[in-house]
Amino acid sequence: MNLFDKLVQVMATLRGPNGCDWDRAQDFASIAPYTIEEAYEVADAIAHDDMAALRDELGDLQLQVVFHAAIAADRGAFTIDDVLAGIVDKMERRHPHIFGDGPRLDWETLKAGERDDAQVTGALAGVALGMPALLRAAKLQKRAARVGFDWPDAVGPRAKIDEELAEVEQATDPDHRAGEVGDLLFAMVNWARHLGVDPEAALRTANGKFERRFAAMEALDAGFAERNLDEQEALWIQVKRAELPVQT
Repeated sequence: MNLFDKLVQVMATLRGPNGCDWDRAQDFASIAPYTIEEAYEVADAIAHDDMAALRDELGDLQLQVVFHAAIAADRGAFTIDDVLAGIVDKMERRHPHIFGDGPRLDWETLKAGERDDAQVTGALAGVALGMPALLRAAKLQKRAARVGFDWPDAVGPRAKIDEELAEVEQATDPDHRAGEVGDLLFAMVNWARHLGVDPEAALRTANGKFERRFAAMEALDAGFAERNLDEQEALWIQVKRAELPVQT
């Protein structure tokens, strides 16, 4: 038995009559958050170039695939073999110039054709709801742009930000304000896209920068939490300046 088959067997045992109560109680919805979390942990290991962590996290992510397939098998929907057969078929179909004698095909055209075959209609159809919101906004905008619904340059999206910001400031109640903030964020994603910036990656970098600088402030002053805002801001400026390259 190869290791993949052993993993499938382990999951079947865990969900079997004498298995683990927790594993047996799970369904697609209950483990979906873990699946997303494991994918992010894979990305984090890659970002840190940590091969030991990447090995472990890929194993955890593989377990999620097997877990979902086991639930589906219990319901009589499909098996892990169906999952594997499906992805093998898809990759061969999308690369006819490698696995056959067909021409090299545009990836997006191929995927659009597959959506048509699946009777999924509309330019925005098939953009997964479970994506991070910034990433999904960018994908929706790219799809709309492919059918001509887009600004010709970055000037329009930049002006839209000012418009949406004014609407946030004019909002009259919390629900209204939340909706306008959403529109502002969507406009920011659009501007980033026109500038050639991946908004998800940019925000991830900003998060990392904030964490690094905040930790540096705490390291400089053990009583950081007791300082007033002006004192904390002075520390922030000190840490920020320390990161700037030395001018020669």
